[in-house]
Amino acid sequence: MAATPDTTELVTKVKQLYRQVAENPRGDFHFELGEQLALRVGYEPVRLAALPGPAVESFAGVGYFFDLADLRAGEAVLDLGSGSGMDAFYAAGFVGRAGSVIGVDFTPEQIDKARRLAGEAGLLQVEFHAARIESLPVPDEAVDCVISNGVINLCANKAVVFAEAARVLKPGGRLAIADIVSETQLKDSIVCNADLWASCIGGAAQEQQYVATIEAAGFAIREVRVNPYEFISEQARNAGKTYGVKSVSVLAVRNGTR
Repeated sequence: MAATPDTTELVTKVKQLYRQVAENPRGDFHFELGEQLALRVGYEPVRLAALPGPAVESFAGVGYFFDLADLRAGEAVLDLGSGSGMDAFYAAGFVGRAGSVIGVDFTPEQIDKARRLAGEAGLLQVEFHAARIESLPVPDEAVDCVISNGVINLCANKAVVFAEAARVLKPGGRLAIADIVSETQLKDSIVCNADLWASCIGGAAQEQQYVATIEAAGFAIREVRVNPYEFISEQARNAGKTYGVKSVSVLAVRNGTR
């Protein structure tokens, strides 16, 4: 049986860390935050400049996938682990007023910040819900595209997350995500360390298993690519070197039947 951390401790650690990301984005983290990170991984400068500044400042994603998502005007988008809202707001620029974007996150401070910024920016087509991404507050076959950036690795049961994504997507809908994976299986002492999970290291699934879990949920993989993303702490860099911890972007399409 695969090792896993204590899930109660994990949830507590993740909430604590991402409360700090929302409230103090200039703090000391294992990972980089903000505009320069977003630009380096591929976000378009003009689109980025149009977003609420505090959302960009708290951006803690690990890659870019909007070219894979190919969002169109009028579509419905769901962001898993939406944080302070940057990706949700970025998606809104593609789907327009006729479209809709739903962000889901379980850190109260992130949700509060994202809702405030959406209101201030007049983004009426964007809404945020406090919930776990393992149990989405969205009806079956309700959205055209599910996005997520550096969040699914934080979940102990990734199979449930991908099953939920398949449930809420329309047949043929897209899953476009960036996440942390590893080339080789992490040792148990890392996997069972809730601090390393919260820092996007301990929860990194082995890449082949990660892809297989997506496929088992009812998706066909269309593309997997490596992102120009690096951790900044020595501990995280060492894990990257030893186990091949890296960021990938994935495009998958939901099969017509489940």
